Amino acid sequence: MVVFAQHHHLAVKKDDTGNLLISKPATPGYENNPTVILQAHIDMVCEKNADVAHNFETDAIQTYIEGDWVKAKGTTLGADNGIGMAMMLAVLAADNLQHPPLECLFTVDEETGLTGAFGLGKQLLTGDVLINLDSEDDGEIFIGCAGGIGTRALFAYENEPAPAGYFGFRVMVSGLAGGHSGGDIHLGRGNAIKLLNRYLWQLNQKMDVRLASFEGGNLHNAIPREATAFVAVPYAEKETIRVMLNVYIATVEEEFKDIEPNLRINLESDVLPDKVMRKTFSDRLLQMLYACPHGVIAMSRAIPDLVETSTNLASVRMINARQIEINTSQRSSSETAKADIATQLYAVFALAGAEIIQSDGYPGWQPNVDSAILKKSEAAYQHLFGDAPQVKAIHAGLECGLFLEKYPHLDMISIGPQMLGVHSPDERLSIQSTQKTWKWLIETLKMC
Repeated sequence: MVVFAQHHHLAVKKDDTGNLLISKPATPGYENNPTVILQAHIDMVCEKNADVAHNFETDAIQTYIEGDWVKAKGTTLGADNGIGMAMMLAVLAADNLQHPPLECLFTVDEETGLTGAFGLGKQLLTGDVLINLDSEDDGEIFIGCAGGIGTRALFAYENEPAPAGYFGFRVMVSGLAGGHSGGDIHLGRGNAIKLLNRYLWQLNQKMDVRLASFEGGNLHNAIPREATAFVAVPYAEKETIRVMLNVYIATVEEEFKDIEPNLRINLESDVLPDKVMRKTFSDRLLQMLYACPHGVIAMSRAIPDLVETSTNLASVRMINARQIEINTSQRSSSETAKADIATQLYAVFALAGAEIIQSDGYPGWQPNVDSAILKKSEAAYQHLFGDAPQVKAIHAGLECGLFLEKYPHLDMISIGPQMLGVHSPDERLSIQSTQKTWKWLIETLKMC
């Protein structure tokens, strides 16, 4: 992007974190208007289906168009937040638009912990108005978002030889919709880790279950779509585990019939492992995962249909033969509720004997219904489309709360085109909505 800025004879600056700011002078007649900051993050969530061979560090995203939607083949698309970047670059490159002085802020590592927003230089920005382009809903203006915190648990364990006369098998949960742990958590989609653990827990009440491995999920801000466990049970229970699985599949298919039509749970026999987890730890892990909360904890009493507080059981990962890592993320528009649900996770993991690491978290963004840029954006939408946009707060995290810590004077909104399935390989971007949002952005800048 530095080369892009130089090619278009635009000033460019970078802070110590790696955030980039490209400035563009006002067009004639707008020179004395307040500077407007446009902002998007440059990273994406890298998720793929288990059967897809794709290296995100070297392979291009394989895009295609289906009707009104741009999609990717078996991977995330990167429209979050590539489309925001694209709009900013288009504004910077255009010579036929009307706008005030512009600062285009490209932040780094939003998806992996808001690194760019945390490290944003306090002297980098000069504007008083910021339009964040990281929202995903057509015709909606967001003026507030939830804050968040991460709670991670590390479990040390010991292995022992697999008992003689045991049967080895793998059980896999797949086909779930997954999605964004903020934007989609209210939809009640299946969590692959919870579904897999529920079956294994039931087995463990009937027979001696020994875990060799348990893994699922990937990213802290994505609802887990797939999970796999390598298990051993007494050979005499070989048929029982399949009967119980059939009953379990019928149960969960009924529970999720309108939400997860592609849910699959497969069991395959495998070679008996040489080592399994010690029985006491295996039992403790299954109990802890069952007790670990996931999903919506509370709805907002101030804003209809807005999730106030949630938690996502995001991933279980075998670090090595002696350690398991469990990642969770908590969100809330209430700082006290955020602390409370994070403490609940802490307590569950502490009871299970884990080493617990909690992030510093990030603040929410409190709505300002008297925002001047909100009024201008509403007027622009009304002028273009003859209708009023919806004004909302969002349960997903945005960088805006952190911007306010560094620049408390900022007047901010967030907009973006329609996207579905974000943070999953089902991610898709509406072409029609993108065109509409582009026109809306340009008209808003014209009114600034």
